[in-house]
Amino acid sequence: MEFIQSNDLSTGEEIKLSFKSYGKGRPVVLIHGWPSSKEMWEYQIEDLVNNGLRVVKYDRRGFGKSSKPWGLYNYDAFAEDLDALMTQLDLQDAVLIGFSMGGGEVARYLSRFGSSRVSKVVLISTVLPFMLKTEDNPEGVDSEVFQKMLEAINEDRIGFLENFGKQFFGVNLINHPVSNSYLQYFTNLAAVASPNATKQAAMAFANTDFRKDLPAINVETLIIHGDADKIVPIDASSARTSKLIPNCQYLVYEGAPHGLFYTHKDRLNQDLLDFILGPETLQTSYLNKDNSTFIVE
Repeated sequence: MEFIQSNDLSTGEEIKLSFKSYGKGRPVVLIHGWPSSKEMWEYQIEDLVNNGLRVVKYDRRGFGKSSKPWGLYNYDAFAEDLDALMTQLDLQDAVLIGFSMGGGEVARYLSRFGSSRVSKVVLISTVLPFMLKTEDNPEGVDSEVFQKMLEAINEDRIGFLENFGKQFFGVNLINHPVSNSYLQYFTNLAAVASPNATKQAAMAFANTDFRKDLPAINVETLIIHGDADKIVPIDASSARTSKLIPNCQYLVYEGAPHGLFYTHKDRLNQDLLDFILGPETLQTSYLNKDNSTFIVE
């Protein structure tokens, strides 16, 4: 098992972050969502590595096989961890891919540490720019939604995770895009996280305002979101973010739920490769997509 070292800013405690690196070539850093781990990227790694890329995935502190301190679980700490990964592995010309709450790491990292090591960014189903509904953020989500989430976790964390997984992948009476076995696997990955980290990280992505961080995203950016996302509603998130990051590419997946990295994995992998490997490939790929995929110049 491989680790890089970080620190808890509140206690000075050493943090071990579990990571895995595959392949050679331009580095692609995969940042997982809540409440999962680096293993969520299983169906992306092969296509990326087989196309000449080095893939690095890691577990956020408190999740997966990383250290589970009692201390800080905020985006400054998460950005410090990402910087530790980037510097200790000496990653250059990297592509950062953040899913869901992982988009917050991308924004805060670039805001605090700059883009000298980063050449492209992909934001998939992310919580940017600001999830919480406030007076100056009326498009956000009511605080009661997050409060009920905390109450459910406190009452029965594993039961919450099982129900959450169904929403995550858009499972209902009519639509069942994932197997029961995969839903159980998703629950198992999430159950490994510490209860404290699960709750604190949820409050971090609910309450953190990234609007001041977005100008730091000054590299080529691809935004992807499903219009059937019930976890991070597209109108409160990527639809707004796409207007705040100049010259980004914005793809809407019609009918896709939050967990599109699995339900729409073939399409996602092709869009990632098109974006990472160059503009000629990117444009050709988009022209061959159906009408539900479009580009915002």
